[in-house]
This record gives sequence, C-alpha cells and structure tokens, in this order.
Amino acid sequence: MNPPFYFSQSNMTLEQALNWLHMLGQVLDRLGEGVHIIDATGRTIWYNSKMEEMEGMNRQDVIGKAILDVFRFSDVSGSTLLDAIQKGKTTKNIRQTYFNNRGLAITTINNTYPLFLENDVIGAVEIASNVTKVERLQENLFKEPKATYTFEDIITNNSAMREVIEQARRTARTDSSVLIIGETGTGKELLTQSIHQASPRAAGPLISQNCAALPESLIEGLLFGTARGAFTGAIDRPGLIEQANGGTLLLDELNSLDPSLQAKLLRVIQERTLRRVGDTKDRKVDVRILATINEDPLQAVEKGKLRADLYYRLSVVTLLLPPLRDRRDDMPLLIQALIAKYNQLFQLHVKGLSPILQEKILAYDWPGNVRELEHTIQGAMNLVQGEEWLDIIHLPFYLRRKWQIGERPSTTSTIAPSLGDRAFDLRDQVEKYELSYLKEMLASHQGNISATAKALGMTRQNLQYYLKKYSLRDK
Repeated sequence: MNPPFYFSQSNMTLEQALNWLHMLGQVLDRLGEGVHIIDATGRTIWYNSKMEEMEGMNRQDVIGKAILDVFRFSDVSGSTLLDAIQKGKTTKNIRQTYFNNRGLAITTINNTYPLFLENDVIGAVEIASNVTKVERLQENLFKEPKATYTFEDIITNNSAMREVIEQARRTARTDSSVLIIGETGTGKELLTQSIHQASPRAAGPLISQNCAALPESLIEGLLFGTARGAFTGAIDRPGLIEQANGGTLLLDELNSLDPSLQAKLLRVIQERTLRRVGDTKDRKVDVRILATINEDPLQAVEKGKLRADLYYRLSVVTLLLPPLRDRRDDMPLLIQALIAKYNQLFQLHVKGLSPILQEKILAYDWPGNVRELEHTIQGAMNLVQGEEWLDIIHLPFYLRRKWQIGERPSTTSTIAPSLGDRAFDLRDQVEKYELSYLKEMLASHQGNISATAKALGMTRQNLQYYLKKYSLRDK
C-alpha cells in the first residue's frame, strides 16, 4: 500500500511538468484552506495565497527559506511539518499555535502529511484551517465587561423618557426577561446597564453581545458553548450564556439571530438549562435575559425574523424608548452635557452653539438619534481652533451641505454639487463652500473682521488664517 501523497517517476516531459505545476498553482491558490509545502531539508517550496492571508506573511518572505528561520515554535518538535519530514509522521486535526517573523501569534488546525518518492520522504504538505480570528474573538467576548452606567446617568426632562426610566427601575427588582424596543442610537444599552446595576444581580457579570455582529457559523458556539470534538478544533468552552451565570445577558438586535437559535434561547429562558454544541448533557444556568430590537417586534414576527413564542415570552416586560425627534426638549440638555464631556477630553473651552447652529440642530430629525448627535458634537469639537462657540462651519460636511441648501441663496453654484456631477473632489467642494460662506459672512458685517469672527464663533486670529488661505483682504 502506498503512503499518502505517493508520487512515482513518469515519462512526463519538462514542458508537461511545467504546465502541470502551473495548473496546480492556480488550483492551490483558489483553495479556502492554507497549503504549505516544504522539501526534505525543511525549506518552503510552495505557499498558497490563503496561507499568506492566515499567517500575515508575503510568500517571498517564506519560499526558499527554512521553516525555523521564518516561524517560531515553542520547540523544534512543535512544527508538524518538520515532524512529517523527520519522522514520516502524519498528523490530523492538530491545533497548533506559533509565531510569524513579526511575533504575531497564529493558531491553526492542521492536517500534515509526508510526501514520498518511492519509499523516500521528499517533503511534506500542511493543509491548515485558520482559527486565529475565532480565538481572538472568543477572548474578547469572554472578557467580562463592566456596567458603567446607572439610571442617574440618563439625561432627560422628557415625560415619555422619564416614564420609561420609572418602568425600568421597577423591572430591575425582578428576574423577568425584558424586551427593549428602540431605534438605533436611542440608548438601549445605557438602559440595560442601568437595569443590571439596580438589580440584585449587580454583583454578577453583565455580558453584552450584538447578534448582528457575528457570522452565523460562529454565533451558536459563542452563545451556547462548545464540547470537545463537536467540530474540527473544538474544545470545551463555555458560551456567553454560561459566562453570564449569576448575572445578566444582553442580546442586542435579537431579530438578527437565526430562528433555530431563537428556539434554543427560548429553552434556556423557560427551563434554565442549556446544552453546549456537540455535548450530550444539559447544564443548569441562572441568567437574566435582556433583549433589544430596533424595529416593531410584531412586524419582525410577521417577517419571520423573530419567533412568536420567543417574543411573547420576552414581552412580559416591554420598554419602548422614544426617538430623539420625540424628545426635542431634551436636546439642549444633551448638547450641553456632550460639550462638557468633550471639553474635558480635548482640553477645550467651548461654551455652546451659535444661534443659527442651535436652530438647525433643534429642527433636525436625527435619524441616528442620540448617537448621531454625539458623533456630530464630537466631530465639530475636533475642528475647534480656540473658538468658544460651535457653528455650522465646524460640522461634518454632509450636515453643512444639507443645512445650507435653500437657507441662504448663493450667487455661486459650487456649494452643493448635484448628484449628476459625475466627478468632484470632496476637498475642493469643502473649500469652495468655506470660501463662499466666508465671503457672505464678511459682506453681511461690512467686512469688519472682529464682527465676522464673533459671528462665526472663532477668534480674530483664526479668521485671519482663513482670509489668508483664500486670499481675502482684510477691509
């Protein structure tokens, strides 16, 4: 019986051999697994594209070089490829961790085979599956996050929002599952952290996971855990539900979870037991489930994105967070809090918003809600150069463009290029807008630099910089 990957001598011509190698190279580069081939001396003779990607290497740094000159193992026997050429040893489904030439740790599941010519070992091939990303993801997921927010951190004077907070306070005293409904950026995670902090489980872990952020192929094992041998490279590992034992598990965007996994989650809630992937026994768990959804749950049920039985089990307690457009009375409070936050972080002294910017912000619908408002304030304060007041000139380009259209008719056509303009440079358009806006502001203040700088919320020195930049004369 021939050993694995047995080759015999043939009458193949040199041209045929070169063509065969060329075809083989194309095949190997299209494989979804890494392929690494060495000769009998331990030098690399083949290294496919997937292996480059997995190990973070360029093939020119590997091909022609000895394994131990490129990669570092705990000891020489740590390399399954070297075992194959030195001992003629075949290894299958071996988990191996090693380091590339930059010291980056790589973890793979390897199948390694010696290559023979007649009865002599002439090299070895390793076929590897990458689990490095999975390992790092699991390490990050299983680092217990800390709940840092409480109900006192929620800034609001809005009656609807205050009612939600009061309901959440009462809910915190029980162990019931809670479904929190709200658009993206309305503060769902802030509310869940507050519930956890106010509950008898506050001393236990709070584990949070966005169900839309994980690939379907990984999420079952990450949620429910794995048993050794469940699949290639699987080890005994608790999932997020077990990690949250004695505490709280937040599942964000529950409607993104596969319905079959929703059924398993329902079983955890009802029976307080779970079974790891590939395991044969059930495990007791004591965990409170808080789930969020960013759409109407009844519509999600109709679309098949949310199981009806899970929805009715979770909706014993339902909290509906209002969007920011329905909390306009909270905007001044939120703006001042955000300015104070980034004044401290950036060592600035911004006092607030210019009147025109405040008018625009209060009138805008904020589809991204509080998160979009925060990103806008943060971005604006990154552009402050000593000014005491934020103005439209500090805003992200998409808002500057949106809020200028139709507000002040301009004699130029460069402020807002239409979508029909096939090509325009973003920086050019921003500069044209700035030039037009500065000319307009100067004209409205009769060319008075001090008055214009004050209206723009910037120092005279900063305005002089812009005048020089655009070759505008100080009148």
